[in-house]
Amino acid sequence: MVLATDYPFLNILWTMIIFFAWVIWIWIAITVLVDVFRRHDIGGFSKAGWVILVIVVPFLGVLIYLLANHEGMAKRNVKQAEAQKAQFDEYVRETAGGSAGEIAKAKELLDSGSISQEEFDQIKRKALA
Repeated sequence: MVLATDYPFLNILWTMIIFFAWVIWIWIAITVLVDVFRRHDIGGFSKAGWVILVIVVPFLGVLIYLLANHEGMAKRNVKQAEAQKAQFDEYVRETAGGSAGEIAKAKELLDSGSISQEEFDQIKRKALA
């Protein structure tokens, strides 16, 4: 019968290190495969070659890809982050700009005397809701 006390602490620590190294390895391999399919500068046969290399000889394939394409991976990641930021900024401008634009138009109408203060307050409440 095997007890928990028969498994020393250093073996537990080593098992945890091996497990987390394996998880990190899987993460790196998936990152490489995602980058291969995200690329637009290589064709289908090149992508298939990289996938086969990463699957058949995983350590060597991932190491070769990282050494050969590290700069391109970084540029693609930065480009993707910038595109996401621009998309988010545009969304914020659309969302916030709509309310501010309505209030500004209503203020112009109030200043020109086309609407009353009560109507302006009503438009402002509706725009901010």
